[in-house]
Amino acid sequence: MPITSNEAVTKTVEVEGTPFAYREVGPTTGVPVVFLHHFTAVLDDWDPAVVDGIATERRVILVDLRGVGGSGGSTPDNIEAMASDAIAFLQALGLSLVDLLGFSLGGMVAQLIVQQRPDLVRRVILAGTAPAGDPGPAATGSLLQSAMERANAQGKHPKHFLFFSPTTTSQAAADAFLVRLGERAADLDAPVSNETIGAQLTALAKWEQGSSSVGLTSVDKPVLVVNGDDDTMLPTFSSFHLAQLLSDVQLSIYPDSGHGGIFQHHDVFVAQALEFLRD
Repeated sequence: MPITSNEAVTKTVEVEGTPFAYREVGPTTGVPVVFLHHFTAVLDDWDPAVVDGIATERRVILVDLRGVGGSGGSTPDNIEAMASDAIAFLQALGLSLVDLLGFSLGGMVAQLIVQQRPDLVRRVILAGTAPAGDPGPAATGSLLQSAMERANAQGKHPKHFLFFSPTTTSQAAADAFLVRLGERAADLDAPVSNETIGAQLTALAKWEQGSSSVGLTSVDKPVLVVNGDDDTMLPTFSSFHLAQLLSDVQLSIYPDSGHGGIFQHHDVFVAQALEFLRD
């Protein structure tokens, strides 16, 4: 039987002298789909329903970039350096062509990878993310603090407020998502450090001050942009803006959902992603 994401062994590879933690799920051949994660996230924060769904057809690689979770080094305070680290990771694994799935902060990293090294990238999925210069990323710290306060007051997890809409349906999806995240019992990743959180917040603020209109309009790879219709972390209008900037793009907005729309609607997202990646 193929292993699932909850059974995948955590491995390390030396990336320019620094160990990067990663896991692999799915087939061992073919063009891999490299998953790039959100602010504060480690390997254990990927939804098994999404990872295992994509892995039914594709080799999936999850990675902690520099300073995150089980990886060594210090997290850079800018997206450009994160993208350079991701490219170095791909090279350390000997990969010459990949597909990218970037969620939130990871979607920003993916945008720069495809601009810096288009020869490495075949297709890109950008979920719950924003182009440089759009408002939203700089407010991440205050949104996180507010969500933590509300979570403490209501006995919930901050992701109830950060990733999901306040509707009954979306909050039930949040409960199911958190159950799935808690299913892995062994070989758990290390949590992010306060230093990493601070560096990522600085990187997000810098991203909001940047500009990506020229770089993104030059991207000629197929891109799938997805989000929930009520993303309060990186506002949904940024997904429409991404679609306007890209030349070969599909846009999918999921109803009654927020920043974590791909987790709430994981069955629809996986089906769309696999169809997009097959072409």
